[in-house]
Amino acid sequence: MGTLSAPVPEEPDMPATEGRIASAPARVALVGVHGFGTHHLHNLERLQHDGAVTLVAVADPNPPAAGALPPGTGVFGTLDELLAATPALDLIIVATPIQTHAPLALTALPHADLYLEKPPVASLADFTRLQDAAAAAGRSVQIGFQSLGSQALQAIEELLAAGEIGTLLGISATGRWVRDRAYYKRSRWAGKRSLDGVDVVDGVATNPLAHAIATALRIAGARTGDDLASVETDLYRANDIESDDTSVIRVRTASGLPITCALTLCATESVEPYVTLQGSEGTAVFHYTEDRLTVSTAAGERHQVFGRLDLTENLLEHLRNRRPQDLPTGAPLISSLADSGAFMRVLEAIRTAAAPELVPARYIDWVGEGDSAHPVIAGIEDALERATAAHATFSELGLPWARPSADGADTLSLSAAPLSAAPLSTVPLSAVPIVTVRSGSALAARLSPRPYLHPVRSFGGVTVTDHLPADHPWHLGAGIALQDVNGANFWGGKTYTRAAGRYEERPDHGRIVQLAARPETASPAGVSLHQDLSWQAPDGSELLRERRTTRAGRVDHRTWRLDLATELTAVVDASLGGPGSNGAAGSGYGGFFWRLPACSAADVFTADREGEAAVHGSVSPWLAWTAEFPEGAASLVFAAPAEAPDPWFVRLHGYPGVGSALAWDSPVILAAGESIRRSFTVWIADGTLAPSEAGALAAGR
Repeated sequence: MGTLSAPVPEEPDMPATEGRIASAPARVALVGVHGFGTHHLHNLERLQHDGAVTLVAVADPNPPAAGALPPGTGVFGTLDELLAATPALDLIIVATPIQTHAPLALTALPHADLYLEKPPVASLADFTRLQDAAAAAGRSVQIGFQSLGSQALQAIEELLAAGEIGTLLGISATGRWVRDRAYYKRSRWAGKRSLDGVDVVDGVATNPLAHAIATALRIAGARTGDDLASVETDLYRANDIESDDTSVIRVRTASGLPITCALTLCATESVEPYVTLQGSEGTAVFHYTEDRLTVSTAAGERHQVFGRLDLTENLLEHLRNRRPQDLPTGAPLISSLADSGAFMRVLEAIRTAAAPELVPARYIDWVGEGDSAHPVIAGIEDALERATAAHATFSELGLPWARPSADGADTLSLSAAPLSAAPLSTVPLSAVPIVTVRSGSALAARLSPRPYLHPVRSFGGVTVTDHLPADHPWHLGAGIALQDVNGANFWGGKTYTRAAGRYEERPDHGRIVQLAARPETASPAGVSLHQDLSWQAPDGSELLRERRTTRAGRVDHRTWRLDLATELTAVVDASLGGPGSNGAAGSGYGGFFWRLPACSAADVFTADREGEAAVHGSVSPWLAWTAEFPEGAASLVFAAPAEAPDPWFVRLHGYPGVGSALAWDSPVILAAGESIRRSFTVWIADGTLAPSEAGALAAGR
């Protein structure tokens, strides 16, 4: 090769790189020297010191500060001006606002190979045009998802192949950062969905935390758009912007693997984002900004920090030894344009989604003053954990600031006073919505989708149920469920079997499907809902039919009662059981179960016993739970089913929950056509009830 000091312009149809990268520093131009462009400036300075590149020119309408560039670097206001004066470029790096990526990339490709910052472009149509242009020009394009250069990704691939965490069940990405008002005032395009009619799509998932999504997709092996079966978005904003600053993006790959990304710029404090691999025998957590991997299994926990390959160096290596009109023969690109197709499917779903929902001001706490102030959405950290654990959207979590869920629901409403009827799905001003009956149809299969009650509230507005908690996301408010019906798990989560003697992840989750629902006003003092339900095994076969009635009635100004009656009829010969009947001593849950929310000063007691250890497994006509909940003090009194003295299942310290065990230590056997009935009453009262008051309520059943 000849000297590079006096380059000869190449033929228009000939790639600029003709072996120069193999024998001399690559001639590089940088478009955009501010923002993330400063990172590229520092990196190019390092590479130039090592003799790998020569930064020959930069383009930016806002010139760099004096002394920021190596001597002899040309400075231009636009890429067109740079290209007109700077022939024989090997590589152009574009680090400019999102909406400029497409026109700048299309301008650059006939002249040099390209490093394009993330996201590649702002629409799927532009992505297709860019792919076509790169192919026509015979150019290589690297996309700036720097996290994909982490050597931890190879280690993750190896641990999955070795089965270290068992079968991969799902992947989640969690990002919680803080961004203040000044962040959205730094430029005209910040926080915009479009600008002057041009797509921008500058949201939490497409710009600041885009690496979280890109990394999760890469771990899942999803590179092209065809690798994804579906993309769902649930977008919100607390800031005065157009785009989202708090969102859940839920993806399902073509192979059925769920990927859920829960992201916010409205956290209490910034925490390094991470991707979690949820395995049947453990988890792997990858903090991608730190290249740090934590693997947790029954054998223990191990930590490892990895190195990272620089994407610019990788692109140069990829181009090395290329001959005129040949494809590159060097290293494969780490983050190629083609491999960004799956991410672009996600971006397109966000771009075409409805405008982000504004979080009501009452759920936002502004911290700081002026442009330094940043919003904190109430309970956002807990919401992110729940979303990723359950692969659920904010809407499906039923968060008070989120959109109503598309999951079908009926509302039972009562008035504390005066006494009046309150029909389902209609909440008069005089009524209090005390019970929401959810179908559960949209839940992930691993949670055993089924109808349940949540939220259940006191007249004073205290919520006394919880659902989709991060510790046990298959705990669903109040309802009826069993972990073993002829080997099908209708409870959710792992299954305990006598043969294994432990909980195992199994593809055995059934679902309870609502066939019909009939609301009615039972009396001026109460309302009810009758449901016809089908218990279906994983293969869709029907095992049980259920008739369930949920009734709410007023007792006095502070107390109301909930009656839940179920009749289970075997469609085929059926065995109804759970961990207790399968050999897990003391774990006889199954049947009626009520998951309570986090609470303090909790006490659980019966007429003659007090405390978890004493009450758990006991048989008593009633059980009471009193506690301080986030909205205030409330009490619940559970009456045992009149049909049988089933033992109480109680958890207080690990998590708050109460159940009435249908199969405590032995299964219930039903012949085809045979039925079993259970009826339960729960009194919900504001304030703390004394044992005598709880007993009086139960006695008046």
